[in-house]
Amino acid sequence: MLRDGDSPERQIEKLKRINAALIDRLDRADASRGSHWMLFQTAAVLEQELLARNRDLEQALSHLELTNRELALARETADEANRSKSRFLRAASHDLLQPLSAAKLFLSHLSETLSDPLQSDLVARIGTAFDSTEELIRALLEISRLDSVRLDVSCERVSLGRLFQRLAVDFQGAAEARGLDLRFVISSATVMSNPVFLRRIAQNLVSNAIKYTASGRVLVGARRQGADVWLEVHDTGPGIAVEDRERIFNEFERLAPDGEEPGTGLGLSIVRRACLRLGHDIDLRSEPGRGSVFRIRLPRALEAPGALAAGPDPASATGAVQRLAGSGAEPVMLAEPTASAPPVQLAGRRVLVVENDAAMREAYALLLRRWGVEVATADGTGTALAALERLPPEAVVTDYRLERGETGLQTIAALRRRLGQRLPALVVTAEPDPQLQARVDRLGAALLRKPVTEAELRRTLSALLEGRRRGAAAAE
Repeated sequence: MLRDGDSPERQIEKLKRINAALIDRLDRADASRGSHWMLFQTAAVLEQELLARNRDLEQALSHLELTNRELALARETADEANRSKSRFLRAASHDLLQPLSAAKLFLSHLSETLSDPLQSDLVARIGTAFDSTEELIRALLEISRLDSVRLDVSCERVSLGRLFQRLAVDFQGAAEARGLDLRFVISSATVMSNPVFLRRIAQNLVSNAIKYTASGRVLVGARRQGADVWLEVHDTGPGIAVEDRERIFNEFERLAPDGEEPGTGLGLSIVRRACLRLGHDIDLRSEPGRGSVFRIRLPRALEAPGALAAGPDPASATGAVQRLAGSGAEPVMLAEPTASAPPVQLAGRRVLVVENDAAMREAYALLLRRWGVEVATADGTGTALAALERLPPEAVVTDYRLERGETGLQTIAALRRRLGQRLPALVVTAEPDPQLQARVDRLGAALLRKPVTEAELRRTLSALLEGRRRGAAAAE
């Protein structure tokens, strides 16, 4: 501060200091103002960058949404195509197997009337071709069902002992025809699986082993491993090279040259698809010239409260399985196949045939009349009820799928109500539905899948009529 008493020099010095301080303050204020301006400019640029990035993000999100809609539409289109394929194959199964079944019945009748060996051989070859066609159609239908997203693959307790008993009945004849020793090791194991598809898996594995084993034996058993049980099928066939072990599970892959061994090349593909749907591991062990072992890992079912294990421990089968290719005691046979009872006399019996296909009705009638059966035919429930007055039947043979949405199960129920008795019934179908067997069982009827052979029809009819005779005798 300037004072009056200060000398001019002192006052000048003070003014200089004041001036320097003011200039310094002005410089700092100017620098600060420039920094704020730079910050403002930077913020403006960043805001523009942010707006540009937001626009890019909105465009990307819009593109992603469009892509998702296109993917959803493509998936729905693929699902609908798959459903259409399944519907087509289900419908085609009936339309394809229906004439095939009629042809096999006509062919069976023709074979009975031939005396020329050449003609008989030709008929036998035609029958073999029909069998191959039937096997191919059924395999394709099975693959279609396994690929269906709506397929019910719920699991429940399955007794391997009972499964082996059924397999013994199914395949003993085929094994004997090829000169093979088919054995089943006793098992008390109970596993968690789908009973329908597990049986189909086992059938394909055993059938495959029999087809490709020229001599020796096929052994089926179970091996316990921790909380699991391995279902194993051993054979003494040619074995499978390492480079072929993945390929054989593809569709239409057959290691044997065409025509050398029967088959469609779809059996193992069905096995792999079914195992994937059920969550079962599949394992193959093989060595060329020393046979093969196909194994399926199954989760062991927990024992029911208070349940007692019946029979030997599944692990006891291990030694028998290991002895397949070696020496020593023979493996235990599960059960000797029981010989089928001779068919009862069908001559003079009365049978009603309900079939909407004219060719099938004629084939059934021709075959049954050749056996001496009195036959009445109908194409639906109404005509079947009307036929009761002409020929009171002792049994009914009906197709499952009839006209106007009717089913053979409805026809059987209507006939039984009219007659007031439990009329023996046989349902014949080309439907691939695995639940149909349970519905037929609840009705107390028998079920045959098309194409029906003469032997199957005669054996089943005989059993139905014999059951009726025994029931009548017990009632007396």
